[in-house]
Amino acid sequence: MKITNLLFVAVFLFTSLGFSQNKDIVDIAAGSDDHTTLVAAVKAGDLVQTLKSEGPFTVFAPTNEAFTALPEGTVDYLLKAENKQKLQSVLNYHVIAGKLDAKALVNAIKKGGGKAEVETVDGEVLTFMLDGKKVKVKDVNGNVATVLAADLNASNGVIHVVDTVLLP
Repeated sequence: MKITNLLFVAVFLFTSLGFSQNKDIVDIAAGSDDHTTLVAAVKAGDLVQTLKSEGPFTVFAPTNEAFTALPEGTVDYLLKAENKQKLQSVLNYHVIAGKLDAKALVNAIKKGGGKAEVETVDGEVLTFMLDGKKVKVKDVNGNVATVLAADLNASNGVIHVVDTVLLP
């Protein structure tokens, strides 16, 4: 992991944990310089009000670097108004109904014999596993994300920062 990623995680954890009790998921993401692409996508997908609602939600929030790693032109394509349904599908694939903190997630992985499958709000499945002490998330296409920061508590759920955009 790059030093800049470690520094970001440390700063994000410090600021989010210290001030997140009254902030919802959107407010926390909007306060992070490393989630500007995600916030722009949530706005373009008309999902702000949904993610500001009572919830609770568990959000796996890709970093700007994760979006940059997508094939060239993918983000621009998804942000176009005519592709809003595709964008919503990608974003909803990062959201689970209910609050699933790191402890519950790890317990589910252990109970599942090394993996846990969880349904997202769009009805697709994410598979979780452990790699040492790191939680990994695999999408239906085989892409694997690593949780960089866990349990960023919001007033309406929890955020886990991931290093890869998961695709339905």
